[in-house]
Amino acid sequence: MDTKNNSWLMVFVLFMCFSLKSNVSFGADTIFANQSLSGDRTIVSEGGTFELGFFKPGNSSNYYIGIWYKKVSEKNVVWVANRNKPISDRYSSVLRISGGNLVLFNESRIPIWSTNLNSTNSTGSASIEAVLLDEGNLVLRNWSSNSSMPLWQSFENPTDTWLPGMKIRRNKRTKENQLLTSWKNKEDPASGLFSLGLDPSGLDQYVILWNYSEQYWSSGLWNGQIFSMVPEMVSRHFFNFTYVSNENESYFMYFLIDPIISRFVMDSAGQIKQLYWADASKTWFQFWSQPRQPCDVYAYCGPFGSCNEQTQRFCACLPGFKPKLDHDWNLMGDHSGGCVRKTQLQCQNNSLANGKSDKFLKIFNMVLPKKPQSVRVGSIAECESTCLNNCSCTAYAYENNACSVWVGDLLNLQRLAQDDTDGKTIYIKLAASDIPNPRNNKGTVIGGAVGGSAVLILLVGLFVVVYLRRRRTIKSAKAVEGSLVAFAYRDLQIATKNFSEKLGGGGFGSVFKGMLPNSNAIAVKRLESISQGEKQFRTEVSTIGNIQHVNLVRLLGFCSEGAKKLLVYDFMPNGSLNSHLFPEKDLKVLDWKTRYSIALGTARGLAYLHDKCRDCIIHCDIKPENILLDAEFCPKVADFGLAKLIGREFSRVLTTMRGTRGYLAPEWISGVAITAKADVYSYGMMLFEIASGRRNYEQFEDGKVKYFPTWAANQIAIGDDLLTLLDPKLEGTADVEELSRICKVACWCIQDDETHRPSMSQVVQILEGLLEVTQSPVPRSLQVFADSQEHVIFFTDSSSNQSSQSQINNT
Repeated sequence: MDTKNNSWLMVFVLFMCFSLKSNVSFGADTIFANQSLSGDRTIVSEGGTFELGFFKPGNSSNYYIGIWYKKVSEKNVVWVANRNKPISDRYSSVLRISGGNLVLFNESRIPIWSTNLNSTNSTGSASIEAVLLDEGNLVLRNWSSNSSMPLWQSFENPTDTWLPGMKIRRNKRTKENQLLTSWKNKEDPASGLFSLGLDPSGLDQYVILWNYSEQYWSSGLWNGQIFSMVPEMVSRHFFNFTYVSNENESYFMYFLIDPIISRFVMDSAGQIKQLYWADASKTWFQFWSQPRQPCDVYAYCGPFGSCNEQTQRFCACLPGFKPKLDHDWNLMGDHSGGCVRKTQLQCQNNSLANGKSDKFLKIFNMVLPKKPQSVRVGSIAECESTCLNNCSCTAYAYENNACSVWVGDLLNLQRLAQDDTDGKTIYIKLAASDIPNPRNNKGTVIGGAVGGSAVLILLVGLFVVVYLRRRRTIKSAKAVEGSLVAFAYRDLQIATKNFSEKLGGGGFGSVFKGMLPNSNAIAVKRLESISQGEKQFRTEVSTIGNIQHVNLVRLLGFCSEGAKKLLVYDFMPNGSLNSHLFPEKDLKVLDWKTRYSIALGTARGLAYLHDKCRDCIIHCDIKPENILLDAEFCPKVADFGLAKLIGREFSRVLTTMRGTRGYLAPEWISGVAITAKADVYSYGMMLFEIASGRRNYEQFEDGKVKYFPTWAANQIAIGDDLLTLLDPKLEGTADVEELSRICKVACWCIQDDETHRPSMSQVVQILEGLLEVTQSPVPRSLQVFADSQEHVIFFTDSSSNQSSQSQINNT
């Protein structure tokens, strides 16, 4: 009886297994020929890296079949099947093998997407399967075939994301060009306006195209090692890559050396971006992007939109126009639809006039649209008349006795800063009702009467203001440009006791301690060599005031009264980093944990300035004196906005005005235009000082020079005891892994070739332990310096030798 029962039990179990077979594989990596995927079912690659299924982007009501990262908390989709044909019901739609293809059927069982291969016979179809590989490639293959080549793969049909191991290729025989094409916006994966691919002309370079036609960025030609306009490619400690060009095809591939998650995206805003996922902070970090400025993207603001890098929101409609799609423009950040007229043009009715004929609005400081038509005329009046009488003409410009007109949509307009001498003037055709009419005589009389009253009121108001201002204290300083406060010079004199307590000084001026009436301590920097006018100074200050980061000194306000220009900051009670590294009086020694935290916080602040601000801000003077410490020893980068404030005057005297000996990058000293990598060099030099507690460069009266970086770089290169680099005051107490990391990062940062230096974002990731760092070569300039100095002291003094006998403690 027991045997009989056991037999029935085995039959029951086998029946259940066979009946559930179609569900067993879901959650695995394969869709077999007798299965379908719908609803919430997914397949996951073998290593659990990628997942495929139905997804809904953002607040959209549409569904798509896509592939996304399984191990990333955010759903970042890297491939979409039906990007241009969404479905509305994922439960009634199915993805399955049909006729030898992988096919997506919608709610009405109509096929809307397919791998589109030539159909095989029914016998062959039974052996077809779709497998999601761990590199993110969806492969359609015939498991009964002896061939290892897939029938179809998503890597050869990309959408907007370029994954490691994927080729973006050009078939030279068929002239077929494989493209990365952006999403329309973050809630619509439909093909957008921007695409990346190999140059259609056949050159060995990649280009970004707008609307598959207008090229606005190129990688530069392949030189055998990198694409000439992508210097970030020299970071081979992050990537392995290869470029192949033969008679059949051209393609580029890259692979990641470290086990991190990275993706390359053709963004919907027209920029290409390389991103890394930092699991510790649950966020994507941007390694690099091109073009760097949104306004460099062709037609970034769409038809009749104007791009302005000086404003908080880059895009604005021209006067007389409004966004074509309010939802996309304001909520989605999608400006590709551009703007439309508020009032239609009269055009053919111009002869009827009656004050209603179309007119032109004059706009200054513009980058003019491309593709103008030249018209031979004798004056600006004739140029205007030509455009006015052509219903298709939307704008004209007249310069140097030359007339240019534009027909149809105006694309790629950009408004420049007021002091930019490259700006041009354009005349935009508008309906008369969108341009205020000149005041007639009646209006002038009424306006004069009203104006007289206004003058009287103004005089009374002015008297009141003057009276109140004399009684005003700092408490009444007014907030402008957001949270910034406009201080009166007299108030800051009082707060600083007539600038009596000096905290320090530098190339831009001196800093004084002050106290507000509410007992809040402040630091007041009295600027020198600032010649901007009132309006320009306020504009620049407001830009700096909007830059907020935990590792940047916070700007509280400013004063601008004639030649008097002052900036007001939070006071940092622990002073500057140099006072603790090289103390002139007895101070508590900074322990290793605090030093490492200061190094990491400083890197984060610089990475924010370089990559996260609207304009890349180069500090130009990174050194311990410009790293301030708050009450908790949190580092704050100071003076980060002063280079921006100096503006054109600064750029003309770059090599004489800024920088500190011992921290200057080689290219700066040689007079080459600097980039953010100059800050990286200075930061690397500062890292040596943070670790060693010694000045990198010191010269004595007898002519002898102490130059620590040369000796340190050689010690690191030969793998000698790193404790010889550590500040003797720490008595060997440091984390050996962190010390090694800081030393290696410092050596990479001070490489002679700026393209070999990491970005500050990469430095942050290395110090956070998210990226590994390899050993760098010893910079040639350090060795040359040592060879050319007969009296260089290398740090082999007794204190260093004694320290090297100690052991590093893992804290």
